[in-house]
Amino acid sequence: MIVLDATIVNIALPDIQRALGFSEASLTWVMNAYTLTFGGLLLLGGRLGDLLGRRKLFIYGLLLFTLASLLGGFAQNEATLLAARALQGVGGAMTAPAVLSLVTTTFKEGAERNKALGVYAAVSGMGAAVGLLAGGFLTEYANWRWVMFVNVPIGIALAMAIPRVFPPDRVESSGSGLARFDIPGAITSTIGVSALVYGFIRAAEESWTDSVAIVAFVLAVVFIAAFLAIETRTREPLLPLRLFRNRTRTGGYLVMMLAGAGMMSTFFFLTLYMQFPALLDLSPVLAGTAYLPLTAGVITSAQITSRLITTKGPRPFLIIGPLVAGSGLLWLSFLEVDSTYWTGILPGVLLMGLGMGAVFVSIMTTATAGIAAEDAGIGSAVLNVTQQIGGTIGLAVLATISTTVIKDEMAAKGAAHAYTSGWTTAILAASIMLFASALVAFALVRIRREDVVVDPSAVTH
Repeated sequence: MIVLDATIVNIALPDIQRALGFSEASLTWVMNAYTLTFGGLLLLGGRLGDLLGRRKLFIYGLLLFTLASLLGGFAQNEATLLAARALQGVGGAMTAPAVLSLVTTTFKEGAERNKALGVYAAVSGMGAAVGLLAGGFLTEYANWRWVMFVNVPIGIALAMAIPRVFPPDRVESSGSGLARFDIPGAITSTIGVSALVYGFIRAAEESWTDSVAIVAFVLAVVFIAAFLAIETRTREPLLPLRLFRNRTRTGGYLVMMLAGAGMMSTFFFLTLYMQFPALLDLSPVLAGTAYLPLTAGVITSAQITSRLITTKGPRPFLIIGPLVAGSGLLWLSFLEVDSTYWTGILPGVLLMGLGMGAVFVSIMTTATAGIAAEDAGIGSAVLNVTQQIGGTIGLAVLATISTTVIKDEMAAKGAAHAYTSGWTTAILAASIMLFASALVAFALVRIRREDVVVDPSAVTH
């Protein structure tokens, strides 16, 4: 639901614009309102799960996400839809860390957890592609409002099922989770991360010299620095800095940021290419269907990787995965005006999917291996934050590259050639981000097979 919701609205944007009277400038905020609150509140959501109980926060987050989806589906004006999207982001920030931490605390470290993480990674990795497919079908055959309504029955069913599946957390039972909650850390981290995400959104919309974007970046630096200073002095920090003493875990976070920046941004440019009238001119349904091979690649690769990690360890896949995904992006960067789906796009998205499945499973295994139970929520939140910020930064940087190339070539080569050059140049830059993440994994990650196949009682920080 959460990953899917970041993309399902994409294909419905033209219909939303016509129905509710959005301007070109304000339409981007249908996506940005979700991204901003989701990214800004992830750290807070992760720590609240550790303190209040992950199962409890999972249920509350799902219900909030479901309510926001219902409000968004009934929206009659621009303000109501943007408020609903922002509220969805809040629900997502509560739910996403709780999901991964529940997986890591429910399943024993080793083969059992690796298999669970394989399923989790497959579902997460295919969420973006399925969102594009579902958005196309719902927009073309029903109504744009169903890209919001589709979450409601799923959310209600899940919220009812969770108490039957997961036992209460230890902190739920004791009721003492908020005794020493880090309020200054919560405030400074939320403002700092939100300002950082907003700065990149604004820079992509306007320019990197825009005064509002610069102010946002300055605020981000100030509040994040204040947050780190607070965390070094607080008895119960929102973000225990001991998480980063482990070089391998830190390397995993960096790989997630770079991989997220490259892979998630490519969806945006490739979807534009496939639906552009002078290029492939695919309908919303066909554009979504075009991503099915990627989904199949993610599922296949995630399952294979989750089995092999037990015998080979995650490090080889943390290097090979980005290289394979990056090769897929490199292939896509050679698209031309007259390229076809079968020879131009299919090989690239298939390689991208195979690489993504390996990346997600190996990163999750690396970042959660040996983490203390009381830090599982915040550790999962950091992983989500790095992916979210990576995607936001990546799209802002690559959109700037794409726009610059399009402007330079528009007069000389015409719209089709100019847009193709801009989008493929951005995808080429995305492939470089993936190759860079493989280098980071090679240099920093030192996890062994024994580190993910251990006695679950022997847990260290």
